Amino acid sequence: MSLEYAMEGQLSVKSDVYSFGVLLLEIITGKKNSVQYEDYESTTLVGQIWNLWREGKAMEIIDESLGESFSEHEVERCIQIGLLCVQDFAIDRPSMSAVVSMLGNDSTLPTPKQPAFIFKKGNYDGSNPSTSEGIHSLNDASMTMIEAR
Repeated sequence: MSLEYAMEGQLSVKSDVYSFGVLLLEIITGKKNSVQYEDYESTTLVGQIWNLWREGKAMEIIDESLGESFSEHEVERCIQIGLLCVQDFAIDRPSMSAVVSMLGNDSTLPTPKQPAFIFKKGNYDGSNPSTSEGIHSLNDASMTMIEAR
């Protein structure tokens, strides 16, 4: 679900692009985005892929059942396209027609920006991370409960 729909209940023309990006990344990895992965620094699939891509290790998360039946260049390109589709702000995401064009040709792709909903293991209060475990969002947000007097 795209960030603008999850947070504000508003669909945009880029909401389908976000969903397509998640689907593309799920197909490549053979994993679901909706499951928390406790054995990784990031607890979401998109977060894992983002971290690995930034480190130049994105090929480490490819579904093992694919064996050797793929072109590394094409898979790396699909991962980058998937990350372009799940960028935090809808305005940064490509249109679906641009995604189709990127998938169909070998042009240079832009560098993706940080995806929405990246969660990391860590602590809530900024104290020693080795002593307190928790999950916090890199996207700073707060919730205010309004109560009548």
